Amino acid sequence: MVAVPASTSFADELELLRQTVRQLVQSRVEPQAMAHDQSGTFNTALLRELGELGLLGITIPEADGGAGMTATASVIVHDELAYSDPGFALGYLAHALLFVNNFYWAASAEQRARYLPRVLAGTTVGAMGMTEPAVGTDVLGMQTTARKVGDGYVLNGRKTFITNGPEAGVALVYAKLADRITTFVVERGTPGFSAGPKIDKLGMRASTMSELIFEDCHVPADNLLGREGGGITNMMRNLEIERLGLAAMSLGMAPRCLDTMVRYARERHSFGKPLTEHGQIQRYIGESFAKVEAMRALVYNVAATVGPSSRNRLGTDAAKLFTATAAKEVADAAVQVLGGYGYCTEYRVEQFLRDSKLIEIGGGTIEAHQKNITRDLTQP
Repeated sequence: MVAVPASTSFADELELLRQTVRQLVQSRVEPQAMAHDQSGTFNTALLRELGELGLLGITIPEADGGAGMTATASVIVHDELAYSDPGFALGYLAHALLFVNNFYWAASAEQRARYLPRVLAGTTVGAMGMTEPAVGTDVLGMQTTARKVGDGYVLNGRKTFITNGPEAGVALVYAKLADRITTFVVERGTPGFSAGPKIDKLGMRASTMSELIFEDCHVPADNLLGREGGGITNMMRNLEIERLGLAAMSLGMAPRCLDTMVRYARERHSFGKPLTEHGQIQRYIGESFAKVEAMRALVYNVAATVGPSSRNRLGTDAAKLFTATAAKEVADAAVQVLGGYGYCTEYRVEQFLRDSKLIEIGGGTIEAHQKNITRDLTQP
């Protein structure tokens, strides 16, 4: 657990968190990042190390074993991790936000006691099942069903593109019960529940994903999360911090690409002078720096307004919309500045270009954010 002196101010506490995570990233995350991107594997042992530092329950109250910190603290962790390993950061997000944070604020005391110790330690990996083969952003159109049978519920359906699906020991799953979206906790090994093979993908390869398959899967009544028909409430409560986490990942990726292009442009010479003296390169660097600074200001300003009892849907939509596109543009600029070296794997900017694309799709597409923002701004 991150040790915080009793006299530490809130700002000092956040800075201590940042330094702790940054040291972890430099010593433990960076050395393994390229290998896991190339092998397409999620480093579950590293996730357990984050559990030992108390980082898997960053937003969970201390009384229940978490760090008792804010959405800003969550942004810091995702920001620092994604600077080094966006894929691992995505697996962390799926565990710490999509499962742990989502689960905690909907769970009963008994459910918390049953699941929190192992997911906070990282000995059990968590996942969240919402997207389906025929339904993505249109969550109200989901086709996975639940029906009451005896002392529990029977689930049928498929979820797809589920981050941590291959490793997850427990999943938070949304299904329609009498046409009302309801949330369940389903453990690996439950009869009728299985995970499909790992799905190969363009980027974020250091995280894994698969289908979650439910075939007459019997879920005990005490695995109902919250109330019947309460799934939309659970979903919306978690959506804003999820989008902040994804925006923070974009914020982490962009400075890594900026730092790489600046360092390369200083060292590389063309036509008898450093690349930094060419106007075209200056444009890539200058515009990338401005985007990074704008991203940082937006994400951290919005994070300060979000919590379990405070909402900022407009702000979180805006943060993810802007940072997703900006990070991809900065990564693309880095590839261009490095030329052939950028297109190859040595400097890793090609990986960050691949990885950054995911943020324009996952957790709500950029088109969904545009629609949400327009709707909120034009309501009477």
